[in-house]
Amino acid sequence: MHIDELQPQPISIRTLKLLIVEDDLPSLELMSEVLRSLEIQVYPVSDSQKAARMVVEQKFDGIFADLQMPGIDGFELIRLIRESSWNCMTPVVVVTAQDKRTTMETAFSAGATFFLQKPVDRRKLTMLLNTTRGSMLANRRRFRRMPLRLGVAVKTPTHQVNATTVDISENGMLVASPVPLEVGDELHLGFRLPNEEGLIEVTALVKRVDAQRNAGIVFTRVNPEDQHRISIFIDSMESHCPARAPVSRAR
Repeated sequence: MHIDELQPQPISIRTLKLLIVEDDLPSLELMSEVLRSLEIQVYPVSDSQKAARMVVEQKFDGIFADLQMPGIDGFELIRLIRESSWNCMTPVVVVTAQDKRTTMETAFSAGATFFLQKPVDRRKLTMLLNTTRGSMLANRRRFRRMPLRLGVAVKTPTHQVNATTVDISENGMLVASPVPLEVGDELHLGFRLPNEEGLIEVTALVKRVDAQRNAGIVFTRVNPEDQHRISIFIDSMESHCPARAPVSRAR
């Protein structure tokens, strides 16, 4: 079986979800085996063009990217990751046999977060994961999306309507609006979390619109106290969710 055809097994929602992009199959297989042994959900890909499509279609907690690959090389892949809506803040680990200072500087300038020197072995990979896990979990917290039907007042420069959320995260929400919202629209939102009295008001930006015309909205300005309230609320929702496999949704 080709390694790209291996499918991750359904595991806890709290397990890290990592993309590994490496055209050398023995290295890809080694990294996948080690990470799976650490109870990581692994998506191994040997084709960088396929990886480029994946990073705009689904969210990962971390991405390992080889630098020297045919087609789209690692530098270009990192740039595409940083331009994507899903993974613009996802930690990226550069994996390479090169040790030139200029190579590292170019990779970090492109948006790399960490550096892993080849040849890769179990010890190096385990140590690297221990170093990066905190950053990956922090990144996950920002992008956790929980399903929630919630009324929200939406004000644009030309409209003021009552919309309904489809889901919510610490840094945004997916909204079904009675009037079309367009990418780039600046919004003022007002809503109340379930079982809470205080109104939360934020400014936001429409980042994407899906096939059902639901708008993916990112908060651009939110009171720190309200940000904390949203975080605590999502923590409570997640703690009551049964363990399940993460669902990929292109947005």
